[in-house]
Amino acid sequence: MNETHASSLKAEALSALKAVSAGVDFADLQVGAQGLFWNEYRPQDGACRIWHWREQRAHCLTPPGFSVRSRVYEYGGGAFCLGDEALFFVNEADQQLYRQALTGATPQALTSGECRYGDLQWANGQVLAVEEQANQHRLVAITAEGQRQLLVEGADFYAAPTLSPDARQLAWIEWSRPHQPWTATRLMLAELNTDGSLAPPRCVAGADIEESLQQPRFDERGRLYCLSDRDGFWQPWVDSESGWQPLPSAAADHAPAPWQLGGCTWLPLDDQRYLASWTVAGFGRLGLCSGQQVEDYTGDYSRFRNLALDPQFIYCIAASPISPSAVIAIDRQSHQVQVLAGGVALLPAEQISQPQTLRYPSGKGEAHGFFYPAIGNVEKPPLLVFIHGGPTSACYPMLDPRIQYWAQRGFAVADLNYRGSSGYGRAYRQALHLRWGEVDVEDACAVVTYLAGQGLINGEHAFIRGGSAGGYTTLCALAFHQVFRAGASLYGVSDPVALGRATHKFEGDYLDWLIGDPLADAERYAARTPLQHAQNIQVPVIFFQGELDAVVVPQQTRDMLKALQDNGIAAQAHYYPDERHGFRKASNQAHALEQEWLFYREVMKPAKG
Repeated sequence: MNETHASSLKAEALSALKAVSAGVDFADLQVGAQGLFWNEYRPQDGACRIWHWREQRAHCLTPPGFSVRSRVYEYGGGAFCLGDEALFFVNEADQQLYRQALTGATPQALTSGECRYGDLQWANGQVLAVEEQANQHRLVAITAEGQRQLLVEGADFYAAPTLSPDARQLAWIEWSRPHQPWTATRLMLAELNTDGSLAPPRCVAGADIEESLQQPRFDERGRLYCLSDRDGFWQPWVDSESGWQPLPSAAADHAPAPWQLGGCTWLPLDDQRYLASWTVAGFGRLGLCSGQQVEDYTGDYSRFRNLALDPQFIYCIAASPISPSAVIAIDRQSHQVQVLAGGVALLPAEQISQPQTLRYPSGKGEAHGFFYPAIGNVEKPPLLVFIHGGPTSACYPMLDPRIQYWAQRGFAVADLNYRGSSGYGRAYRQALHLRWGEVDVEDACAVVTYLAGQGLINGEHAFIRGGSAGGYTTLCALAFHQVFRAGASLYGVSDPVALGRATHKFEGDYLDWLIGDPLADAERYAARTPLQHAQNIQVPVIFFQGELDAVVVPQQTRDMLKALQDNGIAAQAHYYPDERHGFRKASNQAHALEQEWLFYREVMKPAKG
């Protein structure tokens, strides 16, 4: 693709700033007698604020100077909960718990010190929370006046404190190193004493078999439920008189990998009725399930998060291939959808590149993802392969303005759910065990061969990009294969051993699962460390790095950049002094996106002479 053709596209209609500024997102949906509440992130200033919907209008409750975001386990989640007469939230700047009256009065701090809080749940007049102090984690209860009570400690990690309706039992998820929450966890249950303390807990699931459990729930009768992947997918189970039994459900994941706290992708109602979302070939479904019967509420949407409901409506955060994330209300009787916030597409539907399901052969298996054709009459366009982070995460078939930015500039995009991604069952997720830097890279390279064989792209003009773990896959693909013309690493891993030394507790043992023991498997690490094979990279690379990153520290990027430049490779880097792991400010995101585009455009220029 030459510059003349690129400039003939309607690319300039969607600028980098416009693309990233459209990335409004939502989290932590809560509904109660006072109305509907959600946490809204706007990239213009990088802040997260609570909004209140009542009587057909929304207004912001979070005053200037506050941002509602937890950093427990670095990735946070569950940053606010709705009490009887007030909101309780974690302030991003100091990570302390605050109380705010629903009138919008000035928030009042309930905690102080060096602890962080997340996964907030309001129960029996208290806030239940995961408390993090240095590398210690515990569950605590904090009253509306700020009185704190320790509930349980001793495990490495905790999540999802859940109180029974009669306030007599507390359930939660815990796990121990070296496991991650998507490999093996335990469901714990304890009686509450009259003074609010817990009786000795017992493990009710996850003790005898290795399974990943998440999102425990009680129904109104006090029966305990949980999502378990013991049958191959995260599906709902109930603790019955005859032991744990599966509820009738689709053979599909009913939740993503729990990188963040506070997720809600299913809600038991009564007996065997439950509301749930699940994925089929990567596309989300939403339904009210009763036995083998499903009342389908999917409509035009393809992803659903943070489910909530009242007698009249189902509420959730949803997105579709032609609309970004939105807070929606679905009438339970008529199925009519009302968009309460977000969901505004920047482009008309006919100018949006829509995802096509990718399922293609790779190695001895197959991989998944989504293909977005280039916009315009572009014959065999260049390809940009998107590699998501995690790596145990996923991409979704929903409108991403940044993908549209590339499609408008004449690029086809392959957004990959390589082996190891969530959403396709436990076996697919576990395929990355000890093989990170191999199967993911294999899948990234194989998609170029597959799409070129289908006549959909120009295989000689393929590029690859990824953030965090996706940056590692990107650098491995460039170092160990001759497939891509150039690549972009956004806060990507170039030295896994260095990452293991510097990373935080939540991911402290993740590399052992992904690659192996750094000492016992030193040769394997060496063979999969891009920094040690920088001399093999013969194509240009661009780097983007936050200076405050505590997950992939900036020195990793500096070391990789120097190694490439010492080898005479046209490598460049851009550093952002006010960003952490994953950029949040629109100006920085836009700068990175535009610089990446200019970089590829320079690479694609015909050679002089």
